[in-house]
Amino acid sequence: MELFFPIVLDGANGTELQKRGYDGSMCTEAWVLENPEVMRQLQRDYAAAGSDVVYAPTFGANRVKLEENGFFNQVGQFNRDLVRVSKEAVGNRAMIAGDITSTGKFLEPLGDLSFDELYEIYHEQAEALEEAGVDMYAIETIMTVPDARAALLAVRDVSDKPVLVSFTCDAGGRTMTGTDVCAALVIMQSMGADAFGLNCSTGPAEMLEQFRRLGEYAEVPLAVKPNAGMPKIRNGETVYDCGPDEFAEYTDSFIEAGAVLFGGCCGTGPEHIQKLKAALENFDTHRSLPGSQNESRRGRDGKIVCATEKDVFVFDPGVQAERVLPCGAGLEDAINAENRRGSAVIAVGINSEEDLDEFAAAQYAIRRPLCIVCEDAKLLDRALALYQGRAMYAGSLADEELLPLAKKYGMIY
Repeated sequence: MELFFPIVLDGANGTELQKRGYDGSMCTEAWVLENPEVMRQLQRDYAAAGSDVVYAPTFGANRVKLEENGFFNQVGQFNRDLVRVSKEAVGNRAMIAGDITSTGKFLEPLGDLSFDELYEIYHEQAEALEEAGVDMYAIETIMTVPDARAALLAVRDVSDKPVLVSFTCDAGGRTMTGTDVCAALVIMQSMGADAFGLNCSTGPAEMLEQFRRLGEYAEVPLAVKPNAGMPKIRNGETVYDCGPDEFAEYTDSFIEAGAVLFGGCCGTGPEHIQKLKAALENFDTHRSLPGSQNESRRGRDGKIVCATEKDVFVFDPGVQAERVLPCGAGLEDAINAENRRGSAVIAVGINSEEDLDEFAAAQYAIRRPLCIVCEDAKLLDRALALYQGRAMYAGSLADEELLPLAKKYGMIY
């Protein structure tokens, strides 16, 4: 499916449902299925206001979230039924995005999930959304890189439809786990995300500063979906005080920063979308978009752009690691020593299944650009899946073995 810009996304679901009767006492997805007409009317309102895309109410319909609410073995049924609600609401008047979000879980050794288990959780939901017939996917309100990577890999394994990946961050541009959103952008676009964005957490003023930073690295279209201002507590209730007119006033600034997809998150409603749509009337559809031949963008002037799970690094080609760290019981200590030395690149050799186990346990400690040294394509595939950044490769594997891995994981070689 080809996307034509600008694209107007929808506004909030959660805060709007609260205005329309949802009291938070039960699982949102289950409440929607018990009160489908409320959701249908909200999405009709968004379509009427100008939304080109509405998010199906599948936000928390993954196995982890559903089981936390007492629903077991119902991922497929929930997602199919929830997408049906959106189809009944908007028909052909708007595209429907399968909405996917964070699990709230962390990878071993910091949490209790392996990356394979995280992938399977998302694959189950993505498969159900594809079966339900969504037009595209929105992996949104993401707080960790592993969640985003696992979800994107899962979607790509069941669909070739457009995928938007959207992180949430603080006013300083860091996620709750310390990832710079510029690093998240580099990782996601290298893995084939069709668009990257930010949503939730902050209002348009705070989010604009981060979009100006993202524009330096973007090679894909950027999506902006801020809250209606920063949340405030009044009389024991959370309120957002950026009204529709003020909200829409930021549109030109976001366009200048590179945004081409626009919507709203918490506190925004159909009125915000209507004003946003009007503010886009003079959008220049012929202007240069990320991914065009713009030599001023980093990564388009011959430099290498890598990322760890936390930070982005830009350097000239030809940089070499001083030594290769063998995997083993002391790998984490060796990585920490290289971090302290300020090594330009940390190179790790992967030669066996046992090496993969050690690498999985220690990769979170990597704070410098990573180069994986490996002569086995299957081992390299597994290592790239386990590493939560954008890695380089050194070795003698043939192009026909490396190209699929570069496309899948964003590997540089």
